[in-house]
Amino acid sequence: MNHRLANKRALVTGGSRGIGAAIVRRLAGEGAHVALTYVSNPVKADETAKAALALGVKALAIQADSADAKAVVAAVEQTVRELGGIDILVNSAGIAVIAPIDEYRLEDLDRTLAVNVRAVFVATQAAVKHMQPGGRIINIGSCNAERMPFTGGGVYAMSKAALVGLVKGLARDLGPRGITINNVQPGPVDTDMNPATGDFARMLIQLMALPRYGAGDEIASLVAYLASPEAGYVTGASLTIDGGFTA
Repeated sequence: MNHRLANKRALVTGGSRGIGAAIVRRLAGEGAHVALTYVSNPVKADETAKAALALGVKALAIQADSADAKAVVAAVEQTVRELGGIDILVNSAGIAVIAPIDEYRLEDLDRTLAVNVRAVFVATQAAVKHMQPGGRIINIGSCNAERMPFTGGGVYAMSKAALVGLVKGLARDLGPRGITINNVQPGPVDTDMNPATGDFARMLIQLMALPRYGAGDEIASLVAYLASPEAGYVTGASLTIDGGFTA
């Protein structure tokens, strides 16, 4: 694989499984040293870190709940300390609680916003203190920021739509420093939390231009592009990779 990210230092929040793990492997495959955060499954986190190590880079797993702002800052600081700096931040940690509005619990609203929105800001604020020109911030948003075709997803869609405004505003803050910030907005992707089989998957596939779920590696390829020197003129953007879900 092209080592266009050789010796870059990256932190991927929520990087132990699913899309996050695919991003860790892709960045490592392109030469970046990678730290990842996880909440409760050290076995999966260690497996992902070992997969990155096998590609010849440094890798470490950090336990940090993204709902805890202090833990998020500590994870950034540990990354800087152990990898010698930070060049790339991928805010991949996220949760989705789907329920009708009459049944939606306020505590689920608060946790969704804490993980999907506040943690993105907190990690970004902590990381840019250490970033040099050429730094990259990449958020994993969702195509549901633009289209929510089923009931119960309003809070999740709101949390991902918030990232669209955040990157537009922070692009202005960070542009003079030579740091870019963007969203990647996946459509349905085959993971253990959202498998490509079953009634829910069949419903979503009927809404898409390409009649299939995406793969984590496909999302990771767009993240790797945004992290690369080739994407130096891309900032404040929300780039959709959804198989035509929003077409």
